[in-house]
Amino acid sequence: MKYTSTRGAVSGVGFEEVLFAGFAEDDGLYMPEQIPKLDEQTLRSWSSFSYKELVKEVCSLFIPSELIPMNDLHGLIDKAFLRFRHQDIVPLTRLENELNVLEMWHGPTYSFKDLAMSCVGQFLDYFLKKNNRHVNILVATSGDTGSAAIEGVRENPNIDIIVLYPLGRCTQIQELQMITVFEDNVHLYAVEGTSDELDAPVRKLFADTSFAKKHNLMSINSVNWARVMVQIAHFIYGYFRCAPASQEGTLPPVEIVVPTGGAGNITAGCIAQKMGLPIQLVAAVNKNDIIHRAVQNGDFSLSDTEKTLASAMDIQEPYNMERILWLVTDGDGGRTKAMMEEFNAEKQLRLPAELHQKLRGMMTSCSVNDDDILRTIGRCWEENRYQLCPHSAVGVTYHYQQTDSNQDNRPRCCLAPASAAKFPEVIVQANLTPEPPADIQELRNKNWSYTHVTKEDDWEELLREKIKIIDSDD
Repeated sequence: MKYTSTRGAVSGVGFEEVLFAGFAEDDGLYMPEQIPKLDEQTLRSWSSFSYKELVKEVCSLFIPSELIPMNDLHGLIDKAFLRFRHQDIVPLTRLENELNVLEMWHGPTYSFKDLAMSCVGQFLDYFLKKNNRHVNILVATSGDTGSAAIEGVRENPNIDIIVLYPLGRCTQIQELQMITVFEDNVHLYAVEGTSDELDAPVRKLFADTSFAKKHNLMSINSVNWARVMVQIAHFIYGYFRCAPASQEGTLPPVEIVVPTGGAGNITAGCIAQKMGLPIQLVAAVNKNDIIHRAVQNGDFSLSDTEKTLASAMDIQEPYNMERILWLVTDGDGGRTKAMMEEFNAEKQLRLPAELHQKLRGMMTSCSVNDDDILRTIGRCWEENRYQLCPHSAVGVTYHYQQTDSNQDNRPRCCLAPASAAKFPEVIVQANLTPEPPADIQELRNKNWSYTHVTKEDDWEELLREKIKIIDSDD
């Protein structure tokens, strides 16, 4: 398995290089040169697999055994999930009104980001120890990615991690999960800006290829292919938990509703679909609706980022849409490059008609406002005594819309990306009482520290100097 950039100028790259690279040298994102195809017999043979077994199967398709021998790969994945609180890792909860919720938040930080980040941390450690290397990880987060990345690499002497988060735009719990970590290899910056604005200096540093190489700079956002790769597994797992049990005939379609911000998770769903899994995807977004507009009208154009209750999805420049556009162009790097350059220059892009149709064939979408989120949280509690986080509620709102209007009765799986325990402020707004576990409550009593970065500061230069200091200390 080799990898290529979505912009076409880089190809034939191995997994290890992709893992450490982040953006490709042509500023594109890495994707497999060929998407593996799974026949029905293979899929059926996976139907009873545990989630962990599926992660092993998926990763073995994309990581050559000569790079990580199978026994080593299985050991890394087993170790990655040791800190998860549920034996199923991603249990499916069946609720009233045919609501199926795939709980992806049983990891260390109560977020689905832990699923891939725990594995990526193990992959990094494997290669860094093998090659006696050190890397600097640079992360801009809208909420959950930062804490999951920190948990994946904290105390690792071969890794320093620099995390930028938007000051005042994360929940208190999200912020506390980051700023209460005191490790020598963790460096935190609270920045006066939106998550989209924080991405800009990060991208500039990666675009400076000589600087990035000199300082072993890498990304662990969903820019990183390995994050997307691991996430393919929960689409397969969720599918078989919701598909009608049958060993005869064609595998039935299942609709999977994906709360969507930066689009890394739904990109994994698109790849699972390309691999042969009969899923129908729904991109469920909040008021920051650029993906919804692209799916519905072919209008991929920037608008102001609005602050919502589903804060981790407050994104208007979902960089993984580049991967999705690459998929709908059937891997045409030149065409993808032209579209992304037009979008980056003009901040708007009208999808060509045939690509818009392909995108519509890949997924549908909905946009949900804060009132919808609160109503859905309240309704789910009233019907089930079950609390949803605001991001999960974005997806469940779509489910309620479909069942209330009798649109269809197909099996449907709603992905729940975070625990309600991380969003007590929203739970209170929904007139409910938060039920935080003990370790979440304890965060409020811990010491904390971060570096405050103002709008007037030169963010890019600040990061450059910090990385130079880290490397000089090493």
